[in-house]
Amino acid sequence: MDVAIFDLDGTLVDTAPDIIDALNRTLSDMGLAPLDDETGRSFIGGGARKLVSRALTASNVTREPEINVDDAYSRFIIYYTEKCADRSTLYPDVIETLEMLAEEEIAMGVCTNKPQALSLDVLSAFGLKKFFRAVVGGDVLPEQKPAARHLLETVGRTATACRCAAMIGDSSTDVAAARNANIPVVVVNYGYTTIAPADLGADAVISNLRELPSLIPTFWKSA
Repeated sequence: MDVAIFDLDGTLVDTAPDIIDALNRTLSDMGLAPLDDETGRSFIGGGARKLVSRALTASNVTREPEINVDDAYSRFIIYYTEKCADRSTLYPDVIETLEMLAEEEIAMGVCTNKPQALSLDVLSAFGLKKFFRAVVGGDVLPEQKPAARHLLETVGRTATACRCAAMIGDSSTDVAAARNANIPVVVVNYGYTTIAPADLGADAVISNLRELPSLIPTFWKSA
């Protein structure tokens, strides 16, 4: 069976508005300055704890020693869990593309550094969970992207008999994970990467997910 593995944040759903809101509520609790939208988006992709740590470093300009990363992380998770889909939005043609891939009997999974529970909450909020045979968040395994194991484990959970697989993401983390796993990778050009999508080293760059159904089989034919 052929498998398509998707990143979540910045690929399927624009989750940045709710993430940044939760971050800024957390920073306010700590007496720190809020993040602007551009800065907040640039921190997304490495997992929630790294996200919070980066936000604290960026906002704590006076380097207050009493700032506790664990406390901030716990607050962020609470705030984001409360409102993980209030202002987030699906990217164009996501559902239509997933329906097309399902009709072609391509098994689909999600490999994300976002915590598992929050990943499932976001997918459920947008009616996406039904499309995916497996969802493997960043706290499920000892490793997370860009480690090959995170991606390969997602592939294995998606289809026990995988013939060919492809990764679809938006960042250098996704590309590195795919390269480490020896899997072709497609990058969308609308995500959160701070590096130009064309410079990420993906096998293809697309501007809309509707390009996928005709694109990814070309990787498999040449495999």
